This record gives sequence, structure tokens and C-alpha cells, in this order.
Amino acid sequence: MDRPTVVIAGASGFLGRWFIERYHQQYRIIALSRSAMATDPAYTLAEWRQVELYSITSTEEGMEGADYALYLVHSMSPNTRLNQGSFEDTDLLLADNFARAAANQGLKHILFVGGILPDDEPIEDLSRHLRSRREVELTLASTGVPVTTLRAGIIVGANGSSFQMIERLVRKLPVLICPAWCQTVTHPISLNDTLRIIEYCLGRETTYGSTIDIGGSETTTYMKMLATVARLLGKRRIIRPVRFFSPGMSTLWVSKFTGMSGDLVRPLVQSLRHRMVATNNDVLRAFPDRENFETAARRALESTEQLTPLPRRLPAGDEERNTVRSVQRLPNPEQHTATYVARLYQRWLPIFFRALIGVKSQGDNSTFRLAGVPLLRLTFIPSRSDDHRQLFYIVGGLLAKRRDKGWLEFRNVLDDHFTISAIHDFVPALPWYVYVVTQAQAHTWVMKRFGEYLSDRNA
Repeated sequence: MDRPTVVIAGASGFLGRWFIERYHQQYRIIALSRSAMATDPAYTLAEWRQVELYSITSTEEGMEGADYALYLVHSMSPNTRLNQGSFEDTDLLLADNFARAAANQGLKHILFVGGILPDDEPIEDLSRHLRSRREVELTLASTGVPVTTLRAGIIVGANGSSFQMIERLVRKLPVLICPAWCQTVTHPISLNDTLRIIEYCLGRETTYGSTIDIGGSETTTYMKMLATVARLLGKRRIIRPVRFFSPGMSTLWVSKFTGMSGDLVRPLVQSLRHRMVATNNDVLRAFPDRENFETAARRALESTEQLTPLPRRLPAGDEERNTVRSVQRLPNPEQHTATYVARLYQRWLPIFFRALIGVKSQGDNSTFRLAGVPLLRLTFIPSRSDDHRQLFYIVGGLLAKRRDKGWLEFRNVLDDHFTISAIHDFVPALPWYVYVVTQAQAHTWVMKRFGEYLSDRNA
């Protein structure tokens, strides 16, 4: 009962599961999952809670009773049939949800594992992946909960996607042609050292508000790592460098020969052009015995330590298959409130469509009409709204198949410099493929035009 409680977002991933495996006796662990898990009395490592991280209410309920949080979320893989929007905007939205929920629940500390940022390049020149990691850092810290960010390069361990990428390339290809990104200096760290540093920093007040680079005992390149893994596997491989760097070709090549999703590989490959070396700091000095890449790779390849099987995932029940999520980032250079932006959108839409589409409001209810025909009906939820977030439930209209599912929100992020417009779990009434080529495209186009209007108006 005296153990601190840690809630883990991204608990079913590589790092989350290994943390649970190693430290379940030191902490009471709440593991968050989008899927419901079967109750298994034999599984005592963590308490699994079903949570919808896109919902602040659900996230608050999931982290209830926690002291600290370990945030390991990355949204490269969509979880709806249609997911409109970039992974950067989705990650930004999820981080904002989590930070708000953590503040509302009184959490003492959030620990986030991000990526090493090159110290010699401006933020705007970084890859999309690294810029997104930096935005998540800032967003998690935006509600006052103390945040510690551990910035890591490749984490070398069994079941880790980055190391699996290297291992699979070596196993499958007798000749490895290494483009420019394979020759960039990087700073890998072993899974073992990463877990030790996470545990060391979790709840340690001297690390609050800090960004801390972490890396192993030496730097290397991807080309040298390929050669090392080939030697450890006893594989004779021809490894040759070339000077070109084509992210598109590299993504296609790596995806094809590793079997990994292009959505996962692409942002990783784009980031590898940067020199990512950890800057020395007090935390690294507290672990002078950190492993080098060869030791970590050997441990991963020969690993006899196995992850405990997760409790069985329960069937999804009557979950609607044809769900949609659409997330768009809108410029807000004048830092208007979300209340202002939401109201402006309702006034702008009829003007943009020259009164062909109208918006009728009565109390907390709004109806979007086409020539008098109700397309969508929305209900404003004042209890879950404020000047930074405006929430509307989708409750009807010809374009909505279900009245008990789906919501629209406008929310300000990154010190109000941007507003996220998002539709969640919307179930369209149109036949699916008709919806995809008509209403879905129209919504994205309209929000883009609205973003341009916001910029022009503010200018």
C-alpha cells in the first residue's frame, strides 16, 4: 500500500511493457489501453484500464489514483477506419488531453520519453518527427504539472522497433547499400540503461522541469551498427556506403525488407539525417556503467528474458466499424480564445458558402442546414468547455448515422498560437466509399479554407 502509483500511457508498447516487467514490485502500476482487457487473477503485474485518450473525461478516469505518469504515446498508427490529419497534430492533441487530465487529477509528475534534438540546428529545420516530439514536451508541461523529458536516440532491446529494423535488414539482405542517413553519428542506449534512468528520474524532484539527453557509453553510426549486428549473428554481409539521401526510397526499401509499416518507418528515416548525440549531464554521470551498442545488441539478440503475456483483449462488442477521426491544426497568430474561434467558424461558414449552408443556433444547440435541410445537429457541452476548449456532441442530422457517438471540438494549443479542430468517432450516414470521396474531402477542404481565413483576418 506504500508503493507509489504510476499510470502508463502507451503501456502496451515496447518500453511500457518492459517497465511493467521490471518494476511492478516497486510501483503499483495502472496500464492504460484502448482495448478492454479480460480480468485475469493470474496477472498481477499491472491494473489494466480501458481508456480513450482522445477524451479528457476518459483519460481522467483512467489515471485516477495515480501519483506519477509515464507518457509513451506516439500516434503513427491510426485507430479508426479513416484518420484525416497528420501524426504531429494528433500527437499534439493527445498530449494536451493528457496534460489537462493530469492537472485535473493532481498528478505530481509526468515523465516523457522523446527524441534527442540536434543542438546545432534550429527547430524549424528538424524532421517532422523530432519537431513533433518537441511540441509534445511543451504541451505536456503547459498545465503546470512538473514534467521531465528524457531525450533518447535508438533504444536497443528485444522487441524494440528501431533495433528490429536493423536486425531484419541484416538477416534478409546479403548486400546492404547504406545511404547518407546510415552514416550519420547517433547515440544508441540499451533498454536496460533506459529503464534504469526512467526509474531513477520518476518522482525525483531535482529532475522536474528538465530535458535530459540519454545515451549509451559511446556513439556510432547506423552503418557500423549494421556491421556489428551482422558479426554477432555470424552473417557475412557486404556493406557499402553511398552519398545520396532519399527519404522516400529509404522508406520503401526499409519497409519492404523489414515488413514494418511505412507509417512507422517514414518518420524514423526522416529523422536519421540529423546528428543525434546526447549532451553530458548529471543524470548520465549518475550511471557511469552504461552499456555500448555491441553489449546491448548482444543482450537483445540472445535475450532469454521474456515479456509476460498480456491479459486477453476482450472483443470490441458493438463498436461501429466505419468511424472517422479528423484532426486539423489552424493558425491562431493573434491567440484568440477557442470560444472566439468556434463562434467565428459558425458565422464564417454561411458567408463562405454564400448562404447555401446556414447555421441556426438555439441555446446550446446548433443545426447546420443545406437549403433548409438539417445536415448536422450539434449540442454544446458547457461543463466540459472553457476558453481553451469548446466541445460539441454530434447528436443528429442527415449526415450522421448515430446520435450517441461522435464529437467536435476546437481547442487551443502551444500557448494559443494554434487551434486544433477535431472530429472524433463520427459515424457517417453516407455509404462508406461515397463518404470518403465526398463529405470527408469536403470537410478537410473547408477547414483548410477556414485556417486561411483566420490567418488573413489576423493579418
